[in-house]
Amino acid sequence: MSAFRIDNPSLQEMLQQVETGRIQLPEFQRDWRWNDEHIRNLIASVSQSFPIGVIMTLKIGDAGMLFKARPIEGTESSLGKQDPESLILDGQQRLTALFQSLMTEEPVKTSNTLAGTGLYYYLHMNKCVEGKTDYEDTILAFKDVLPQETSYHKGMFPLHKIFDSVGWRREYTDFWRKEENSTELDDKRDLWDEFEEKIIDVFKGYQIPVIELNDETPMEAICLIFERVNQQGIELNVFELLTAALASEKFSLRDDWVLRQKEFRRYKVLGKLADVNFLQSLTLIVTNNNDSPISCKRKDILELDRKSYENWSGEVEKGFIKAARFLHRQKIFDARDVPYSSQLIPLAAILSHLGDLGETDVIQRKIARWFWCGVLGEMYAGSTDTRAANDFYEVINWITDEGNVPTTIQNANFIDNRLVQLQSRNGAVFKGIYALIMHDRGTTKCCDFRSGIPIDEKIFFDDSIDIHHIFPKKWCENENIDKNKYNYDSIINKTPLSSNVNRMIADKAPSIYLPLLQNSANIDISKMDEILNSHLIRGNYLRVDDFEAFFDTRKEALLKAIENAMGKPVIRENEDRPDSSD
Repeated sequence: MSAFRIDNPSLQEMLQQVETGRIQLPEFQRDWRWNDEHIRNLIASVSQSFPIGVIMTLKIGDAGMLFKARPIEGTESSLGKQDPESLILDGQQRLTALFQSLMTEEPVKTSNTLAGTGLYYYLHMNKCVEGKTDYEDTILAFKDVLPQETSYHKGMFPLHKIFDSVGWRREYTDFWRKEENSTELDDKRDLWDEFEEKIIDVFKGYQIPVIELNDETPMEAICLIFERVNQQGIELNVFELLTAALASEKFSLRDDWVLRQKEFRRYKVLGKLADVNFLQSLTLIVTNNNDSPISCKRKDILELDRKSYENWSGEVEKGFIKAARFLHRQKIFDARDVPYSSQLIPLAAILSHLGDLGETDVIQRKIARWFWCGVLGEMYAGSTDTRAANDFYEVINWITDEGNVPTTIQNANFIDNRLVQLQSRNGAVFKGIYALIMHDRGTTKCCDFRSGIPIDEKIFFDDSIDIHHIFPKKWCENENIDKNKYNYDSIINKTPLSSNVNRMIADKAPSIYLPLLQNSANIDISKMDEILNSHLIRGNYLRVDDFEAFFDTRKEALLKAIENAMGKPVIRENEDRPDSSD
């Protein structure tokens, strides 16, 4: 059985189906937004019998609506209560332009007119029949309706009368009959006859090719087809698609998400959590509990129904809140500092699935090891759907059944000289190491240079903490530090500092700014060294401005922190990769 059929209805028949609500739009379609030029070109094409492209629709069968529908803009609002017979997948802009200009007396609401206003389209009859000008020039638009006598006298035919021209022709003829010159009446009759033959009959006989997908077409296929044929090249957001689909089950996904998002925003680290990421995590849980292949691909998200969403969305919400708490323990406090937002998908699902078991120290350490291997091994840098599903399964199995070490841990590696390359604050690995610098080391916490207050406490109270140079960039340039060998813009020469400390440092050498910081806060050398050590910095090298020794020792300290987080050695230059079997 063919998945589609091809028909060639007349333009008038097609627009009548739009007018009666038999043809509507799926809710996920974008709004009508054509401008005057687009509309003129379209009308000109029809008036010349030029093709305007294929319309693609989806038949609504006995199974009912896959998506919530809405009428085309410009039709009666009451049509929204009526179930359509088919939905427009491709052709919304064309059909809306044609409907508003040909089928309604209301002004056409173009994208380049003010809200609440529009344009009234007319055909210049003489220009239409002469054929001496571009067809676009035969189409005139006005902000106000022309008085009837003006339209008769100037030969301006209102476009919305194209399928109901009999009455206008009679009134047009009566107008010219009142004129004393009977010869002119004959001329106007001839003009009308020619206009009717060349233009009106063309519109009435115009056919549009329509491809109609049958009602058994899977939702994922519908979405894929829509994206491939849509002239805007718009990729459909799976959240919008599922919102439209669940609306047919009398459930507002959008309203539900607004409430959950309000809860998530209580945690700064979840401030940018995307609706799609929530659905992906939910789908991992649902497919796992349905004994289906574990997945969070789009086709699986689109198979969610109201029951499965309502059954598991609350648990997944708890999983994301647990993920926020986990990230806080990893010294990641803000959404901008999350290395890979896509890694939150399996993380939340894992914590949701484990429940209270996931809160124990041993399990938290295992999850942390997986997390840091994912970050520092850059395992979430590419396509993540498959990795998220595999990690969800493998991490849970590793934790609960003592299964194999997850593939992400086995395959993750960090090469020592990668540190020298990391200088962009927006990079995932940079963000990860920024967090590692702030990690507690036994009883030692990473503390503010001046106050000695733990950095995570100052971040909690929003004390303007960010990552800054330890040896100021200007000083490094003045001292002609070889940037190729010692990249002073890399994370090796950066650490979390408060804004007031960074202002005190300015462009000064460490040997100058350290005593200033100590005197301003009445801190002795041993206390200052303790603070510097909490940042993995050797104070003795700063006091003599020995940048090279500082750089080498801090690089090594950071590498040890990375090894500790990943639970495996980093790869040193000129060394073979370690056995990944773990």
